[in-house]
Amino acid sequence: MEAVFIDKHYNLVVECKQGSKKACYELYRLYAKAMLNVSFRIVGNVAEAEDVLQEAFVDAFSKLKDFRQDTTFGLWLKQIVVNRSINLLRKRRMELVELDGEQLENIADAEPEDEEETRYQAAMVKEAIKQLPEGYRLVITLYLIEGYDHEEISQVLNISENTSRTQFLRAKRKLIEILNRKGITT
Repeated sequence: MEAVFIDKHYNLVVECKQGSKKACYELYRLYAKAMLNVSFRIVGNVAEAEDVLQEAFVDAFSKLKDFRQDTTFGLWLKQIVVNRSINLLRKRRMELVELDGEQLENIADAEPEDEEETRYQAAMVKEAIKQLPEGYRLVITLYLIEGYDHEEISQVLNISENTSRTQFLRAKRKLIEILNRKGITT
């Protein structure tokens, strides 16, 4: 059975391809906030994330004629934002070093008591992720928040799958250390 993508903004994309500035603005309005969040979680700086966002939309609109709509516009745009964000990190001379794999213990997730506790813990985790070194933050964000698997991360970052897994496990361990220092039990 073939997967079918239903893009609720299909008509806006078609109008954009036909040169409608209004449709382009509407797509920008619909996706800008979400894409800014994606970029910010990767680059860790609002101003740089805003720059990435603008460049990603310029790229998307200039390459819109090549978009075949075999996926949703949002997924296509998200890939552009992720790639632009990663390129920005590379410009900062971030280096992901090949690491040998090592066994790390599995960490059980804490069970929050209620919805307010869940929001508090989510905010603390987001703050703790910001404190991770860039390489760790990038891999953990792509894996946990953006939903990439290690094979996809290895292709996007041009590292081995083993390095992606090791960086993720080390990032998770460091994240737990940060949370424990703040009194959040994991």
